[in-house]
Amino acid sequence: MFNLDNLNIYINDELLISDLNLQINKGEVHVLMGKNGVGKSSIAKSIMGDKNYLVKGHIYYNGEDITNLSIYERSKRGIYTISQNPIAIEGVTNAEMLRASLSDKNNTPVDIIKFNKELENICQKLDLDKSFIYREINVGCSGGEKKKIELMHMWMLKPSFIILDEIDSGLDVDALKLVSNSIKEYLEEYQPGILIITHSNTLINTFDDYYVHLLNDKKIIKSGQKELANEILNKGFKELSNELDEHLL
Repeated sequence: MFNLDNLNIYINDELLISDLNLQINKGEVHVLMGKNGVGKSSIAKSIMGDKNYLVKGHIYYNGEDITNLSIYERSKRGIYTISQNPIAIEGVTNAEMLRASLSDKNNTPVDIIKFNKELENICQKLDLDKSFIYREINVGCSGGEKKKIELMHMWMLKPSFIILDEIDSGLDVDALKLVSNSIKEYLEEYQPGILIITHSNTLINTFDDYYVHLLNDKKIIKSGQKELANEILNKGFKELSNELDEHLL
């Protein structure tokens, strides 16, 4: 479904990520972990087509080379990102954005009655007041509200590949539980591929199975499953990275 093939990522001629290879199939959850500044968010932004990054190598999605496609084209194909601090957009309501996006995605006018009913049901599912439907996107919202709004967009747009870039950052216990359960429910219903960037196992332990990749020194130095996430959290990034370097020597 999704494949990074020998991906090299640069910013201002500086090499950030070297020869990255990663395959994510339909219904799989993959987790990128690593210390701050190692390049995890740069990978997420490059996948979405952020023009601040120069990418060499290939990004394949459903068999198509999307390496040179715009953010718009990637989004239209079903790639969706939720970042740790979603931006606010003044002058555009959630309903307006979603109607326009769905109409463009499906090349057909939106059934307003069906649209409104689905949005209201999603708000109820997310414990989000229905007034947010007609509010400007993320304007004047708390961190937890922003994450719920981004999940509302996800449920309406139904992406098939999702990037969660530290979505668990800044959430209280109740909000984190709601967000985690919502993503798990979406995974079970629609079977997207999911790439999660995180520093903890609170969110990822919601899932029954997942793959973990430890990023250090511009590359993935070890891959595994739940056990690797626990090892990372018990030993820390530095100690585990040093152990792996010594083993290679």
